[in-house]
Amino acid sequence: MSGEAKPLLVILMGSAADRSHADKVEAVATSLGIEVEQRIGSAHKTPNHVLAVLDAYRADPRPKAYVTIAGRSNALSAFVDAYVDDPVISCPPLSMPEDVWSSLRMPSDVAPMVVLEPTNAAIAAAKILALADPAIGERLAAHRAVEYSKVTSADKELHGA
Repeated sequence: MSGEAKPLLVILMGSAADRSHADKVEAVATSLGIEVEQRIGSAHKTPNHVLAVLDAYRADPRPKAYVTIAGRSNALSAFVDAYVDDPVISCPPLSMPEDVWSSLRMPSDVAPMVVLEPTNAAIAAAKILALADPAIGERLAAHRAVEYSKVTSADKELHGA
């Protein structure tokens, strides 16, 4: 990836109340060496602001993916996905179980992926961005090796092996 721009993960929250959820995504993504930018904008309350933010990212030539975080009526994920060409991962904070329906039911030709666990949303974004930057894929493989070791070590400990 020498000489090329490093991929970017944009985390777009519907409100500041989503910050702790976004921080969990960012923590895993940055541990994998992914550049992250967090932004706040509501598809319902500030659509023009969201469009301006997205226009700036669309003008940025770096490979990118988006994680959208909005609860209740999650219009943000569909709004972003319909506007950008890059992958969008919807990761709604589930304050109420029925909130997930607004992330799962999308209009035709609008297709954000849905990953409910913030750390897993970061892993999904890393897999996508690794297509543009193999170094991310290498760091992701190392991360998985650590997780593999944790499970197999626990199994050995359980069985006294």
